[in-house]
Amino acid sequence: MPTKGPTVLTAHGTVSGAVTDTGIHVFKGIPYAASIDGPARFAAPAEPERWEGTREATRFSPGVPQPAFIGSPEPSWRPGDGDDCLTVNVWTPDPGGAVLPVLVWFYGGAFIIGSAAQPGYDGAALAGAGAVVVTLNYRVGLEGFGRLPGRPGNRWLLDQLAALRWVQDNIARFGGDPGNVTIFGQSAGATSVACLTAADAGRGLFRRTIAQSFAGVVMAEDEATAVTERIAAALGVPATAEGFTGVAPEAIHAAQAVPGEVTPFAPIVDGELVLGQPWERLRGEVDLLVGFTRDEYRFFTLIEGLKDADPAATAERAGLPASALADYRAAHPGISDLDLHTLIMSDGVFRMPSLWCARRHPGRAFGYEFTWPSPAFGGLLGACHAVDVALTFGNLTGGMSDMLLGTPTPEEAVVLSKEIRRSWVAFATDGDPGWPEFGSAGPAGIARRFDVPISLITDPEAASRRIWEPVLG
Repeated sequence: MPTKGPTVLTAHGTVSGAVTDTGIHVFKGIPYAASIDGPARFAAPAEPERWEGTREATRFSPGVPQPAFIGSPEPSWRPGDGDDCLTVNVWTPDPGGAVLPVLVWFYGGAFIIGSAAQPGYDGAALAGAGAVVVTLNYRVGLEGFGRLPGRPGNRWLLDQLAALRWVQDNIARFGGDPGNVTIFGQSAGATSVACLTAADAGRGLFRRTIAQSFAGVVMAEDEATAVTERIAAALGVPATAEGFTGVAPEAIHAAQAVPGEVTPFAPIVDGELVLGQPWERLRGEVDLLVGFTRDEYRFFTLIEGLKDADPAATAERAGLPASALADYRAAHPGISDLDLHTLIMSDGVFRMPSLWCARRHPGRAFGYEFTWPSPAFGGLLGACHAVDVALTFGNLTGGMSDMLLGTPTPEEAVVLSKEIRRSWVAFATDGDPGWPEFGSAGPAGIARRFDVPISLITDPEAASRRIWEPVLG
């Protein structure tokens, strides 16, 4: 059980934390921005108010408004939760002492769900590998991603930038080095990482980035406007911030969902913060580590309960030429229609965009592929989307970890978790995760393969790369 910990003076007031039974100091629910009540719900994040005395920082703040996630034992948000949700949490081995590398986590959740309070994101084990770990809440759904006239776009990204400024101003007091910050995230969180790496607004706020399963989706402003108008029409309100302000968040959550669609939201190409696909504009001064899991989309195929699919329709929706289907079948003889659908979606949404970030980055880039197949559900998951998250944080039991890894925890997962945490902290420390740079073996690339045993692979997913090269450029 955590015991009472030290106090730390932040830019907005003093906080007191706790100490875990492993000696890691933890501070939870520290505001990096003001409450999002009333008109602030759809506004840019504002500075938090200062407080007098010592603020107890031993509990997570409320989550940001969002729908419940199927399979989650506890909802991340409930109607009536408070609006003081834009907060950070800090795990540190030595507050005020050693100057350690800093790892700042952005959660995934298809741009519609996510909370830093999820047990799987507890930073104690990762901090124990020699880093200060920061997690944070940022707005999702319509509050974060909806395009509204007269309101700033990409509010989720503005939240993340505000949190990173908080890190610059305060992290030294927790034992972290503000000049050695690495941002990392998975899925929608990896998309956040890539967008921040491509944005001028991110300059000076971090030095390195880790993108786990980057989702290569962006949305034009007219598409984003159409999504807002659809939700407003379903609710019978004007498609404006004023129209939505009087609507309960849970009503918006019900209206924003589209059957058969993972998410209606994505980063909006606004000509200011997001200028296009991130891999086209990655800043060379930022070191990059990026990768994917082998069976990314199998997670979604299983959740959707698909029993059959039309891979020709899948390929067409993905923007592939008609010849691509034959190329896929030639590369994977005997593949079923459903597995081919899953493979095309894995490539189009996650694997090829992640690979393109590694190939197109003008600075130092490192690649990886996670191929260890989870034994959960009799092996149905394979190396699916999000299976690497528990291993990254070292939280291998309970909740999503049990679902994705199986019980009891496989010994191979324990071994891989130690290696991933070692590699991530090594990269955050000096930019060297322990294997060669992606382009050091030629344009096809070289990457770390996380499996048992761990190995190196040249030209990862070569067959898919050749199919997608004419499409992604």
